[in-house]
Amino acid sequence: MNLIARAFWLSRPGEGEIRDVHLPEPGEGEVLVRSLYSGVSRGTETLVFRGGVPRSQHAAMRAPFQEGDFPAPVKYGYLSVGVVEAGAADLVGRTVFCLYPHQTRYVVPASAVTVVPDTVPAERAVLAGTVETAVNALWDAAPLVGDRIAVVGGGMVGCSVAALLARFPGVRVELVDADPGRAKIAEALGVGFALPADALGECDLVVHASATEQGLARALELLTSEGTVLELSWYGDRQVALPLGEAFHSRRLVIRSSQVGTVSPARRSSRSYADRLALALDLLADPALDALVTGESAFEELPDVLPMLASGEVPALCHRVRYADTA
Repeated sequence: MNLIARAFWLSRPGEGEIRDVHLPEPGEGEVLVRSLYSGVSRGTETLVFRGGVPRSQHAAMRAPFQEGDFPAPVKYGYLSVGVVEAGAADLVGRTVFCLYPHQTRYVVPASAVTVVPDTVPAERAVLAGTVETAVNALWDAAPLVGDRIAVVGGGMVGCSVAALLARFPGVRVELVDADPGRAKIAEALGVGFALPADALGECDLVVHASATEQGLARALELLTSEGTVLELSWYGDRQVALPLGEAFHSRRLVIRSSQVGTVSPARRSSRSYADRLALALDLLADPALDALVTGESAFEELPDVLPMLASGEVPALCHRVRYADTA
């Protein structure tokens, strides 16, 4: 077999290109996957695209099948859905999710792919990595029945968290974002919506995912005494100032970080990475999550589309990449 695939590379900060890749024949325990869709997670991938990964975080930020090094040239991405064409007999013909960059075909260990349930369309399965982040965040946050909760930041991660919180009994969930256009997405997810100035206060829990200093400050303001802000934003190379004076200490407020790179300590003894991803895929049977996919383009258009996503010219939560039939 002499297969040539095509992959998207960041050639230098702010500029990408599509390159040919020679694929090996799948060996023992490996599979050949033909891509159907991949997803661009706007927050992380546009930060990588502009070269904003701090040197101290180069190792921590590596994607599982990344090639090259930050800032560039680098092949980066982690939301791929495809069909297994060769390899492990029990996987051939199955639709699978893999933490792989944007590439038309690839060879990976069979253990690196997760079968997409029949109840989940392939085009929705690109959200698995982000819903997995939301699952881990809620394991960290441990919301309780009847909690008053705000999610500040209606991006891909924030909306995923809000969508899962909508299933909790008796909770008040409000998505807070400066873009009034997010109201329609909140409605589709079954949660309330407010602009920052109008958000409901006295929250037991605020999940912050806006990646802005102003959003984090507002998250603290929305808490009740002894409430917790769960910080999901990653700021890359930016410095963030926090209002930790005034009533921060007297109200005994808490700021806690959450990151998908490790399984939450609350479940680490009983759940693996594979368990967490499988759960995320099961949760994607809910068609309401289609609201998180706000754009789509062909793979060949990525060098032109990513700069527009990075600049905000193309607004998006998850931007889906469509692959032509490469059979």
